[in-house]
Amino acid sequence: MNLTIFIIEDDAAIFRALKDRLEQWSFHVTGPERYDDVMSTYIQVQPQLVIIDIQLPMYDGFHWCREIRAVSKVPILFLSSRDHPMDMVMAMNMGADDYIQKPFHMDVLLAHIKAILRRTYDYREEADDLMEWNGTILDMKRGLLRKEGQDVILTKNEFFILVVLVKAKDKVISRQDLIRKLWDDEHFVNDNTLTANITRLRQKLAIFHLEEAIVTKKGLGYMAATL
Repeated sequence: MNLTIFIIEDDAAIFRALKDRLEQWSFHVTGPERYDDVMSTYIQVQPQLVIIDIQLPMYDGFHWCREIRAVSKVPILFLSSRDHPMDMVMAMNMGADDYIQKPFHMDVLLAHIKAILRRTYDYREEADDLMEWNGTILDMKRGLLRKEGQDVILTKNEFFILVVLVKAKDKVISRQDLIRKLWDDEHFVNDNTLTANITRLRQKLAIFHLEEAIVTKKGLGYMAATL
């Protein structure tokens, strides 16, 4: 379910950080072309979620919340550095679904977004798209590892090898079987290439202190161990 998030945020650095992170989770992210005419872009985009800052050029976030709520029931989430309780009260009274104060942790924001989408659209992530291993998340769509907000990107071969090993967790996969699986998946590796990929994979896993979790069983193959 590829959903569009419309972010009304005039701080370019914050907008870019939000866009980059949310698009890693397959959301489509866009914003207004002009801050004196937000509604034109909103109507064109027809997003499934709106994120609004309070302090904006021309008109504040409360204004745009009223304008959007007058024509749509789309969920609205406020982000603001203002910490006065009345700001939250006003946002909620105008029909906002959530309010998060800056600065915020990106993983916390993502959790709020997913909760809103679940309530509104019965949104669910595909279980097969994510795997957990030793406290890290393997993101199958993006070919990366994630832990505590940090991402490590793997090559296609490295990620494929790790997925094969993790799916057989604590069981040995022979070098021949790994090569055969890679070959069948049109990655075309030989024995030396496999060794090089395992080495690079361990180097990247070291960022999460998991380099020893890929165990070599001499004469047998490799195993993804549970630490």
